Amino acid sequence: MEAMQIVLSLDRWLHFLAGIAWIGLLYFFNFVNVPAVAQANADKGGPGPAAISKYIMPGALLWFRWAALVTWLSGAVYLMHAPNYSFLGAFALGIGAANPQLTTIGMGAWLGTIMLFNVWFVIWPNQKKVLGMVAATDEEKARARRHAFLASRANTVMSIPVLLFMGAASHGLPV
Repeated sequence: MEAMQIVLSLDRWLHFLAGIAWIGLLYFFNFVNVPAVAQANADKGGPGPAAISKYIMPGALLWFRWAALVTWLSGAVYLMHAPNYSFLGAFALGIGAANPQLTTIGMGAWLGTIMLFNVWFVIWPNQKKVLGMVAATDEEKARARRHAFLASRANTVMSIPVLLFMGAASHGLPV
C-alpha cells in the first residue's frame, strides 16, 4: 500500500470517528438534553438545570464544536486527494464533470458545510449567552435559546441526508 493510500485511509477513519462524535452529540443535545432541561425546569422542588448547564454543557459543546470542525476538515482533505473525487468538483455538484459521485458527495458536503456553519456561528455564540459565558439580558438569553434550538434541530434534520449522501457516494451510487 502506498503512502497516500495509508494517509487517505487514516483520514477517512478520522472523518468517520469525528462524524460519529459530532452526530452523537447532536442527537444527545436534541433527544436527551433538551427534554432533561425542560424536566429540570418543571421540577420546582428539584435542583433545576444548573448542574446540566454548569458541568455538562460546556464540555459537551467543546467536543461538539471540534468534532464538527475535524469532520469537515478531514472530509475536505479526502475530497482533495481521493481518487474519483475533487473538492471543487464536489462543491460544484459535479457540474461539468462526468462523475455522478461528485454530485452525490457534493450534496453531502454542502449540507455538512451548512451544519458546520450552524455549529460555529449560530449554536455556539447563542449557547455562550444561554450558559452565562458572555453577558446577556434575560431577553437576549431567551432569543439565543430559541436560535440555538432551531439551528440544532435543523442540523438534526440535515444529518440524515448527509449520511445518506456520504454512504451513497462511497459506494458509487448516484442519488
